[in-house]
Amino acid sequence: MAQVTLRINGYAYTIGCKDGEERHLDAMGAEVSRRIEGVRVASGPSGEARMLVMAALLMADDIFELRTKLRTAEAGTPGADPRLGRKLARMAKRAEEIAEGLETK
Repeated sequence: MAQVTLRINGYAYTIGCKDGEERHLDAMGAEVSRRIEGVRVASGPSGEARMLVMAALLMADDIFELRTKLRTAEAGTPGADPRLGRKLARMAKRAEEIAEGLETK
């Protein structure tokens, strides 16, 4: 099992992952950092927990929107691109896997 140290909001977090998933985990950490920076810019400095919650809520909102689009695509909306539905399904599945991994930590 590999370990990656992510730097998020000035703090270091060492996270375990499957071998070969290090780059993916780095990318996810960068996305969390980007979201926290957006929260900081929008609302000013705040407590660490509050910024993490706000970033998580923004990501959850994105997942919710993707699921809604996926359901629409799966429902066979006229003119819907079937490739988009498959891509959204893969993205939603991966987002759920990531969320489950964060809940167990």
